[in-house]
Amino acid sequence: MMGQFQEPFNLMISGVGGQGNILASGLTALAATNAGFNVVVGETYGASQRGGSVTSHVRLSTRREYGPLIPYGRADVIVGFEPLEALRAAAKYAHRDTVVIVNTAPVYPVSVIFKEADYPAVARILEGLKTLAGRVYTLDATDLARRIGDPRALNMVMINALASCPGLPLKRPHFEEALQEFLGGAGSEQRETNRRAFEIAVELREI
Repeated sequence: MMGQFQEPFNLMISGVGGQGNILASGLTALAATNAGFNVVVGETYGASQRGGSVTSHVRLSTRREYGPLIPYGRADVIVGFEPLEALRAAAKYAHRDTVVIVNTAPVYPVSVIFKEADYPAVARILEGLKTLAGRVYTLDATDLARRIGDPRALNMVMINALASCPGLPLKRPHFEEALQEFLGGAGSEQRETNRRAFEIAVELREI
């Protein structure tokens, strides 16, 4: 049921403050716990309320608990809610077999908006990811969340994409069960939005 992998299985979720990746890491951890794994979660973040980097480390094992932070060069899967943050994570944590799932819609920091800094072209970011990781899958999760009617559903769209990832030791039913538990206290409108975000068809394009 869990598949074969070298322990621990290291999954990283990277983005910027306000994208909901800490909630996504909690949902992933719950799915892994329901699947029978030992799970440890750690976070590293900057000025998240001002759009700074937020990175979650989720480590799965069947034998014992490991430290909460993934060592450099040891991430098996990187889920990038934002392309530049995905590249920054991959530069430190990817190896030749790492799988990257990246949302191609950028979030421009204030310094870029006010023309105090430049943001690299997304095509160049994706080229950089290809040199750092084994497989890179892209999707415009921001657009899918807008189609659902709530941009805040981005995190659930990305969890949907993660559940579709080849080779992941977690299966979609584990995420579905976790989603039911995680949203048990949410209002009906929020539950429906997140359900649609998790069920909307996502096409992962390998580059």
